[in-house]
Formats: sequence, C-alpha cells, structure tokens
Amino acid sequence: MPPTHAKPPETDPARAALLRHLPAIDKLRSHAALHGWPDDTELRTAVCRGAVARVRAAVLAGDLKDANAIARAVEQALQQDGARLQRPSLRRILNGTGVLLHTNAGRAPLPAHALEAMAEVSRGYCNLEISLDSGQRGSRQDHVRTLLCWATGAEDALVVTNGAAAVMLALHALAARREVVVSRGELVEIGGGFRIPEVLTAAGARLHEVGTTNRTHAHDYSTALDEAAAGKRKVAALLQVHRANFAQIGFTATPTTAELAEVARQAGVALVVDVGSGLLAPLRLAGDHGEAATREPVVRQVLAEGADLVTFSGDKLLGGPQAGVIVGRADLVRKLATNPMARAVRVDPWTLAGLEAVLQSHLLGRAEVDLPVLRELALPLAEVQRLAEGWVKHLRQVLGALWHVDAVTAECRPGGGTDPLLLVPSIAISVSLHGVSAPELARRLRQGELPVLGRPDGERVLLEVRSLLAGAGTAETDGVLRELTDVLVQAGQAPGPR
Repeated sequence: MPPTHAKPPETDPARAALLRHLPAIDKLRSHAALHGWPDDTELRTAVCRGAVARVRAAVLAGDLKDANAIARAVEQALQQDGARLQRPSLRRILNGTGVLLHTNAGRAPLPAHALEAMAEVSRGYCNLEISLDSGQRGSRQDHVRTLLCWATGAEDALVVTNGAAAVMLALHALAARREVVVSRGELVEIGGGFRIPEVLTAAGARLHEVGTTNRTHAHDYSTALDEAAAGKRKVAALLQVHRANFAQIGFTATPTTAELAEVARQAGVALVVDVGSGLLAPLRLAGDHGEAATREPVVRQVLAEGADLVTFSGDKLLGGPQAGVIVGRADLVRKLATNPMARAVRVDPWTLAGLEAVLQSHLLGRAEVDLPVLRELALPLAEVQRLAEGWVKHLRQVLGALWHVDAVTAECRPGGGTDPLLLVPSIAISVSLHGVSAPELARRLRQGELPVLGRPDGERVLLEVRSLLAGAGTAETDGVLRELTDVLVQAGQAPGPR
C-alpha cells in the first residue's frame, strides 16, 4: 500500500475555511483594547497583524476549531497586546520555589539600602568618572576597588557586567592566541548554553584539555606545560573552574588551588580561578551541615592559596546586583582594565552603587542581617516553623472552607550555581483549592497581579517560606503575609482556563 501524506495545514480544506474567519486588520485598528494608544496607524497595524498572526498559527496547528474560538482568541491577543504599553513586562514576583538564588527570577534579592543607593545615583548626574577632590577625570572602578580589596585581600579589583564576562575578559587579556590548560572535569556549561570551551574560543584562546572527566592531578598540568614547551607552543594560563552547579562523587581527584599555583609559578604562567558564587566569608547555615558548609570556596582563601586572578559573580552569594568581579594581582588586573574588551563589558553606575552598598554590609559584619539570601540561609529552623504556623493560622481564617492550608517540612537550596547538594531544612506552606488541580492553581498564582512562583506537588502547591522571605526586601514578615494572602484570595476567585 503506498504511503499516505498529510496535507500541509495551509492546504487542509477545513483549516483553510477557518482562516476566513480571521478579522481584517483595518477593522481591528480601532479596537477598544488599543484605547489610549497613539493614533499611529503604523503602530496599530503592526500590533493587529501580530495578534492575527498568532491566532492564524493556532488555527493551522489545530488548536482552534470554530469561528467563536477564533473570535475569542483574537480578542484575548489584542487585550494582551493592548495592555503592553500600560503594564510593565518585567515585574516583581514572590518566589516560593525554595531556590534562593533563582536565576530565572533575578538571583539575589537586593537589600533596601542597596536599592536606595541605586535610586539615588539614578535621580540625575553622578560622579561616575569624576574625582570630586581634583575635579579631573577618574575611574568608575574607584567606587568599589578599595572595598573589594579589603573584602578579599586582593591587590586590585575590576568589576564588569557579569561573571561570564569576567572570565572572558581575563582569558582574552592574558591568553589571546595562546593556550589555556583546563581539566576535562571542569569543562562545564555555566548556564544558558554557555560552555567553558566556547568562552575560551570567544576570548581568542586555545583550549588544552588535561586529565579525565573524573580524575585530574597536578602532574597532568605539568606534563601539558612541558609538552607545550617542547612543541614551542605558548601556554598563557591555567584555568581552574569551580564545579558549582553539579557534583562529582566516587572515584574522583582534583588538585587543590595551592597545588596548581605551584605548577603555574614554576612555569611562569598565570593561574585564573573562577569560583562562581563570590562567597566572602564562610557560609553560615541553619542546622548542622558539617563538611557541606565548607564546599563553597571563599574568595580570600582562594587568593591566599596562590591564585593570580579570581573571578566571581556579584549576584550570587555575594548578595549584590548582577556583575562580574575580578580580583588578584595588580599587574594582571591593570592588564585586563586596559584591554579593549574591558570597555565592551564595563559596568554601569547603578550596579556600582548597589555593589558598594552590599560590600559595606559585608565589611561591617552585617551581611547576615542586611542581605536577604545570607539572612535566610542562616535563619534557624525553629523561627521558620514559628512563622509558618502563624501564616497558616491566618490563611485558614481568611481563605475559607474550600481551601486546605498546612505547614509541611521542606528543603531550601541556595541555587544560582552554588553547591547542588547543599539543602537547608525549611518549611513550606501547602495550599490546595477544592475542585482546582495543582497545575491550574500554580498557573493562577503565577498570573496574578503579584505573580507567585510555587511548586506543584501532587494535589497541592508548595510555597517555601525561606525563599518567600528572601524576596521581602527587609526582615519584616507581615508584608509578605499580606501580599501572599491577597494573591491566594485572587487565585480563588480567578476563572479557570478557557
């Protein structure tokens, strides 16, 4: 029997007939959803064409079966696009996932004093690159350089746009057209599809892999350097990458930073270490975690072990805005600062203001008080339990009989490319609504006036308390409860999916 072939959607008679129910663009330009928009025919036409194109695609995909469904879809598309100029797309949310440094939710929530500092320099002009002492041009790095050196013990420091930019700038400035030796076990993907080999290529460096996936020794680096010298190839640096978002267990071996520093010193090449999270002091965690609490490297210790340059992110365990930080030897930092790529990744004044405020908290010994992520990681479980029980009592009184609300044991994790095995005991608010599935309830919470991210679990949605508190901005908890209450009330009144 000869094979049969499905007709393309555009030529399927039934779907082609449905397409005739799509409204004309001219008729949609005056739609009520675009009320208040400028009388710009080109803009209105573009919006209407986009809405109709989405509905047309849905018809061709077989998702819309009749004229009424098409009309509703067009109306919904125009309502969504019509609100686009009235309502920001980037919005504050409540994070109930239990992941504190949630990359997709903006990583580290900023403390109030950092937000105030960022707002202050945004109100007008600022002394970004003006020395108020001399009146002459200064460096934007001056605003944080000293604080970073005090906090890490480094000779010099440089701030760029993000952690990946910090690694790329270091490799481009030190190793363009030369080799960089990296363990095969550290050729990681650092998120968003960016991989260490590709970062090296973009920086103009050549990758020299050593060791195996699970075991690499210091002598592997020495052998690579000897082989390169014998072949008259130029090696510029050793690169050590902290395996932040996955773990290796079992038959493994990794040289220490001190061992690699000795290899690099003897060969006369630089040792660059990417530690990722930017931890400035040993992590203090609620509960007894033993050795697990020490697995995240502390920047000062890595430098003390002999790293020439250390790179890390500003918006992870450092607790600041998105930034990439490079600290280490003054001569190498100056080389990076004068590299042409440095201008392409230079940091803005608002980030510097927020970072300065966060560094002040670290240096004044207030990090676990001021910085939301570090505060919630250290918050005793008994305090989390007390808060959760109070929240549950209040929610039961407000929400009514159709809701089931309880406090259940849960776990919280730092997230954001930190130790994936590190789990902190916590409590979650478990919510379920009679007649509404957990995925549907999660959707309603996510699409409310104040979006809430929760985790569907069976017939309930879990809202983890530590991550909810981290997004509060201050140690005040009553505001979080009020907002959560309002969101749940709205979710109970929201219509289901059409």
